[in-house]
Amino acid sequence: MGSHRRLAPSPGLDRGTTVALGLLSAAAAALGAVPATAAPHDDPTADVDRLYEEAERATEAYNEADSRANALRGRINTVQDEIARQQERVNTLRQSLGSLAGAQYRSGGLDPSLTLLLSDDPEEYLERASVLDRLTARQAGRLKELQKAGRSLDQNRAKASRKLEELERSRKAAAAHKKTVERKLAEARRLLDALPDAERAAYERAARSGRAGLPGPVGVAAASGRAAAAVAAARSALGSPYVWGANGPSGFDCSGLMQWSYAQAGVALPRTSQAQRHAGRQVPLSQARPGDLVLYRSDASHVGMYAGNGQVIHAPHPGAPVRYDPVGMMPVSSVTRL
Repeated sequence: MGSHRRLAPSPGLDRGTTVALGLLSAAAAALGAVPATAAPHDDPTADVDRLYEEAERATEAYNEADSRANALRGRINTVQDEIARQQERVNTLRQSLGSLAGAQYRSGGLDPSLTLLLSDDPEEYLERASVLDRLTARQAGRLKELQKAGRSLDQNRAKASRKLEELERSRKAAAAHKKTVERKLAEARRLLDALPDAERAAYERAARSGRAGLPGPVGVAAASGRAAAAVAAARSALGSPYVWGANGPSGFDCSGLMQWSYAQAGVALPRTSQAQRHAGRQVPLSQARPGDLVLYRSDASHVGMYAGNGQVIHAPHPGAPVRYDPVGMMPVSSVTRL
């Protein structure tokens, strides 16, 4: 997805590093970059380009929020499993202390100290040194274990509660971005459908034209075996439909295609193009080799895979399947080698 028609002069590569987007910053940045309304433009195809670009930024923000939600679900499950184990431990300790109390009662009556021992607030019991003196060493040890287990249980319950709140915020952010993407894409489709057939055909030709004079190594090998495997996977996806928010195998968005292709080579990539930008080391475009990730625009909101011969394989935008395009189809911001 992204603007392919209005091509700026080729910039130098961005060698700086950027802080990875968190959930809220990603949401704010994406929504800030996607205005609610836009002034009419004399060139409908330029408006289509703008809408695709804005939708892609919102798509990457959606991917970030959705990926974070998935990670949070895993963490919540882990914490909840730990809570269940700790609750079982607490129950076992309470039963053990109850058995001690029963044994003491049967041997001559319930000691007043055990009344405190089995109270709802054993912390108060430990603070009373004079009462502690009346406990057996075993009773005191069990009570301390119970206190420790209870505190850990409370901490994990609070942690789970915070994670659930984060998950809800992430769900809401993803839903907001989804709505933005759908609105932008529907508007772009409406503009394209209103164009005469000849203008639509000219738009498609321009989208694949690229800029002349950019370096394009011919016949070079992939930088590594895993890069070669990723290129082979990306080639196998040629013709697959663009599906926003998808990472294969039946459909892809731009970063989803990169993630899926490298997964076939045994390499785990982050979900978003912004994060993929920093998944390896940056190299000059003139030294690009098959398998390198080519990031576009200053915000790295689009990504393709260099395939050699001056071409990339990428998932362009809705209605355009995974395909080859010139590496210079849009302003290149950086090239990442994994």
